[in-house]
Amino acid sequence: MNKTIIVSNRLPLQISIEENDELKVVPSVGGLATGMKSVHADGNGIWIGWSGITDEDLDESLEKKVNSKIKEAKCRAVGLTEKDIEDYYLGFSNRTLWPLFHYFTEYTDFEKTHWEAYRRVNQKFADVVVDTIEDGDTVWVHDYQLLLLPAMIKAQKPNVTIGFFLHIPFPSYEIFRTFPWREELLTGMLGSDLLGFHTYDYERHFLSSVKRILRLDVKFNEISYYDRIIKVDSFPMGIDYEKFYNAALQHNDPKTEKSELQKRLDTHLNEKDDKKFILSIDRLDYTKGIPNRIRAFEYFLNAYPEYKEKVRLVMLAVPSRSGVPQYQKLKRETDELVGRINGQFSTVSWTPIWYFYRSLPFENLIDLYTSSDVALITPVRDGMNLVAKEYVATRTNQDGVLILSEMAGASKELNDALLINPNSFDDFATALNRALTMPLEEQKSRMKILQKRLKRYTVEKWAEEFFKSLEATNQVQEVVVSKKFNVTVENQLITDFKKAKNRLILLDYDGTLVGFKDNPQDAKPDKELYSLLDGFEEQENTNLCLISGRDKETFENWFGNKTYDLITDHGVWMRQKNEWEALERLKTDWMENIKPILMSFVDRTPGTFIEIKKYSLAWHYRTADPELAQVRTMELNTVLTSMVSNNELSVLQGNKVIEIKSSNVNKGRAANQLFVKNDYDFILIMGDDWTDEYMFEAAPEMAYTLKVGYVKTKAKYQIKGPEKVRELLQKLK
Repeated sequence: MNKTIIVSNRLPLQISIEENDELKVVPSVGGLATGMKSVHADGNGIWIGWSGITDEDLDESLEKKVNSKIKEAKCRAVGLTEKDIEDYYLGFSNRTLWPLFHYFTEYTDFEKTHWEAYRRVNQKFADVVVDTIEDGDTVWVHDYQLLLLPAMIKAQKPNVTIGFFLHIPFPSYEIFRTFPWREELLTGMLGSDLLGFHTYDYERHFLSSVKRILRLDVKFNEISYYDRIIKVDSFPMGIDYEKFYNAALQHNDPKTEKSELQKRLDTHLNEKDDKKFILSIDRLDYTKGIPNRIRAFEYFLNAYPEYKEKVRLVMLAVPSRSGVPQYQKLKRETDELVGRINGQFSTVSWTPIWYFYRSLPFENLIDLYTSSDVALITPVRDGMNLVAKEYVATRTNQDGVLILSEMAGASKELNDALLINPNSFDDFATALNRALTMPLEEQKSRMKILQKRLKRYTVEKWAEEFFKSLEATNQVQEVVVSKKFNVTVENQLITDFKKAKNRLILLDYDGTLVGFKDNPQDAKPDKELYSLLDGFEEQENTNLCLISGRDKETFENWFGNKTYDLITDHGVWMRQKNEWEALERLKTDWMENIKPILMSFVDRTPGTFIEIKKYSLAWHYRTADPELAQVRTMELNTVLTSMVSNNELSVLQGNKVIEIKSSNVNKGRAANQLFVKNDYDFILIMGDDWTDEYMFEAAPEMAYTLKVGYVKTKAKYQIKGPEKVRELLQKLK
């Protein structure tokens, strides 16, 4: 039975070593552990991650105990050293990726040693995963600590389905492009079959970087990547709604004994009937905008002095990464701001800010949620923010108001909150005044809509939707690889080639025998290619022909001293036995009318240029910005369509090139000249371009036709790229 493997930086367990090396193992209660509970509980579910204990703290005996406990929980541990944690986790993950992805470039370090540690640890995870999985299994990788992992797994286990979910924002292209190892990171993520993000914005940013940095083809939310289609989608993570709602119901039950915190809250609320609590809960992280929030609260008290002694900001800041300098600075700044504002506004009976720097148990969180009239959740940048959702879930009477930063991923769902720009003090003050004066009827109307959304799209629903989409990618891949050139077909081709008495090998050049270059003239043949092609000329009864859109002069320059056949200019010229023959007589007067149009597009589209051939014009846009090029190609096609229809011209869409040529010429007509001249009992045709489809269509039924690349084609089979083409030809020599 196939397995489901969940992979995250930490296991869903809290393991501590007690006296006498006794182990205490407690299940985690975080959002991810909750959301993946049902997936993990499946009979074959296995969770892989770090145990939280470094290798240095484990001797052989203790390691066996830990691994035994972990195995009982259907988990497997990845062993990490103190150095790994320092460089990979505290270093690269939290001093490079975390600030960069949250747009805090000033806090971002680009240390090569940290990057090397990140790669090393991702490989450690890959080794454990590969040791655990078999073909047909499904792997779901989580978060920014493991961005390289999908490709590492896919390289060794190509038949395993891999999903990846990023729990933090993905930054815009302008931010991401500053990252020194950007290609490696994107390539690592593209080992996945499905990539998930919290919001469409993050999805869009990722796709933009893929197009602009890796220059891959993207259609809607699908990436064409060699022989795979990678799906990208947004899945906003939810919460365990019933857990928070039921906890709030129990909390509000008069029979429930009150906690000390709740008694303190009640005391202050009862001092004056109109006193209200404004709640702020965050990890102490610079992405949460805590100092800004405190200053904005000060601005609010000055702008609306009537609220003095009538409202209180209850701030819970949960300690986080206290060893990192930026967090230490943030803690000092927060302490000083709270002290200053309390000193400025406090009276004998009123302190404007209650500030807690600690973690609180679940019951006390419910105390705060249910006692607060307003929740002020205003991160500067946040992947989702589940606190906002938890507050909504605890409002069992459907009262209360959520003020939410529009920079939080949750704002895309929670439109009935009061959304604000977290950098605008005026927005803060206006929203707070509106929240505190909002009629109960409006509060209930808004809260009802928010709760309906959260109740329906829970964390379990989130996991279920992702997993359903991940399974669906298998159907997409089956369509893509239906024509894949596999080992069985290759062996049959080689057998047929060897026993044939009269063979024809017809090969396109660019994109088939050589990869594409920014400058087409840089794609000249190398020594290896000359040697490979020469080998066929030495074989008896084998006719090799190169057929290309390249002009006659270029091919004469490159292959003039060779004996194999050449067809150039898409079929205008043919060379056999070193004699050139014109297959078509073409007019070229149309070129003077088209050239100025192409030149205007060159002027308006940096990174493009015109290639002027004898019988055609080509507008190359390989180095242009992909998104601008997409717009310009649509414009150019529209302009050219009306011009070419009356002039017997065709507009060909190639690989990052648009070519205009005579409609009377195509590779299929030229190839037919070869097919009819000899009685071949073996024909192999390979090409990558749209123009090569004419050859595939004209080929006899017995021919092997191979499309280089994985796009829709009339060829019988598809092969990965020029490297694989050369490998195949080498086997035929």
